[in-house]
Amino acid sequence: MRGRSDVLEPAILGLLDESPLHGYELRKRLNLVLGSFRALSYGSLYPCLKSLVVRGWIVGTDSPDAPPHALSGKRARIVYQLTADGKEHFQSILASSGPAAWEDENFDVRFAFFAQTDAETRLRILEGRRSRLTERLETVRLSFNRARERMDDYTLELQRHGLEGVEREVRWLDDLIDNERGTRRASLNGTGQPTVADPAVDGTRPGTEPKERG
Repeated sequence: MRGRSDVLEPAILGLLDESPLHGYELRKRLNLVLGSFRALSYGSLYPCLKSLVVRGWIVGTDSPDAPPHALSGKRARIVYQLTADGKEHFQSILASSGPAAWEDENFDVRFAFFAQTDAETRLRILEGRRSRLTERLETVRLSFNRARERMDDYTLELQRHGLEGVEREVRWLDDLIDNERGTRRASLNGTGQPTVADPAVDGTRPGTEPKERG
């Protein structure tokens, strides 16, 4: 349960940092952030909202367009918004770039709010994620090569599919990292245009383990 909460909380705070939202709209936007393969139920959303309210990070108020009394038979819609403490906590989340940000569940949410994350932190998270996947890729390849003789055709194809998926994400991360480095150099040079990434300039190599922070 805590694992889902670890993903939900920053996603909720990030969306409410953009604008106040009532529960139904918040759920729809969370499904976009978390992806259709992780469908979100009210049963998991509202306990998380309640926890955030208790900790003082968000507040819920009746919607201005809600009916003034209960004669309509409809419950007033509650609009949730970030508090000052909630904004401060969300900024601390955005500034963190340690191993937790590289993991499968957390990385998707962190990436969804990259527009609100500073360039240096974005780059550290991308490099950390690539490092983590590179390690996983080596493990999967080793396991695949050792066990392939004992696999039937379908199991073999499933393993190959998983291996190709990790390889695709590593290539995707390489492109993102190159773009981030190019954008940063362009900013430093005052051109405003990304430049071609040069590992010699950055002093880093693909697969290099970044320093852990946050």
